[in-house]
Amino acid sequence: MWLFGTALLKDFMSIMKVKFVVIGAGPAGLSFAAELKRRGEQSFFVLEKEKKAGGLCRSAIWNDAPVDIGGGHILDKKKKHIIRFLFSYMPECEWDSYERDSRIAIGDTIVGYPLEANIWQFPLEEQLEYLLSIAATGSVAGKPMPALFTDWIYWKLGEKIAETYMLPYNRKIWSYDLDALGTYWLYKLPDVSFRDVLESCLLRASKGKPPAHGTFYYPKTTGYGEVFLRIADTLKEHMQYEYAVNTIDCGSRKINGEIEADYIINTAPWNEFANSLPFEIQDLVKQLHFTSIDIDCYNDDSYSDKAHWTYYADEKLPYHRIIHRDNIIKGSKGYWTETNSKRRSKPGEFHYENKYAYPLNTVNKPQVISDVLKYMERLNIFGLGRWGEWEHMNSDIAIERGIQLSERFVRE
Repeated sequence: MWLFGTALLKDFMSIMKVKFVVIGAGPAGLSFAAELKRRGEQSFFVLEKEKKAGGLCRSAIWNDAPVDIGGGHILDKKKKHIIRFLFSYMPECEWDSYERDSRIAIGDTIVGYPLEANIWQFPLEEQLEYLLSIAATGSVAGKPMPALFTDWIYWKLGEKIAETYMLPYNRKIWSYDLDALGTYWLYKLPDVSFRDVLESCLLRASKGKPPAHGTFYYPKTTGYGEVFLRIADTLKEHMQYEYAVNTIDCGSRKINGEIEADYIINTAPWNEFANSLPFEIQDLVKQLHFTSIDIDCYNDDSYSDKAHWTYYADEKLPYHRIIHRDNIIKGSKGYWTETNSKRRSKPGEFHYENKYAYPLNTVNKPQVISDVLKYMERLNIFGLGRWGEWEHMNSDIAIERGIQLSERFVRE
């Protein structure tokens, strides 16, 4: 058995051997490693190219308060086992509980999210236009669900919602051909029936299944990234920071020619080391696409609001979402915007670019990533988390996947 301290890998003269190497210290990689350790496994090492752990959930300090540099991340209260896992590193007394308040800005009107459950917040004439549009949709008429994203929007939500909100908003956030996106990922959107829409307008109250993260936790005094720093701290003898994985010899499972593993658990984007993957996998990885998102902070109250965050459909505005920082992080001021990097304008007072923010849900992606994962697993190399599985999963899902994968290898 090999155990490693925090010395740089390059300081070792010989190739190191370990049972597990985890590429990436984000939520998925950390949960996998932490569960290995909890179950008694000691022969593992976590490689992280950044200076600290957390991945897209990392936090920084700006203007004397935290900012989540990967965008707004919160802890959904639905998965109790994931909450117990995180609370074992950062106890519940260090978190605040919230009822989600998110909104949508369309022109000069701001309504609740999701739009179809809050049409009653528009003036009466606009309500009628939305209702007539939804009544004429293919979903209400019982027509088959289309395969392409743009067609689905019209089929499910109608022309009015499509053209005032869904199409412009999605053009902004993805900055990609919407007709190239599939519909398999739309289970993430709230499901509000036409009956729910009508009832909400009559009762002047939101109806239908509540959106994801309807109730959530957020740390009282730190950013969301704090909990992942604490997990990493329990693994420090197994961690190596500022170490970029450039090559993987898939046959011998040697990383950068310096460390050899029985199993490699990859949570990083596959295209970061695509040229060292088998030739047939290289062609598949080239078909996996992603978006980059800029985070920009502003120390003013121009967008003062009681909401936690607001979505903006207006394509004249570069950003697609504003996080009302002072409504989530106690003692903070100002707000931050989230903008597709292709739409970048003047940077804010604090600026950070996330090169890898969201996997793009292109039509062929499910088959492509399935082929990649099956091929690599035959080589004892496993994809895990948002980038290893190329799936737009929230942190709680990434943590759950990490725990589940550890169970495949180490039984209690």
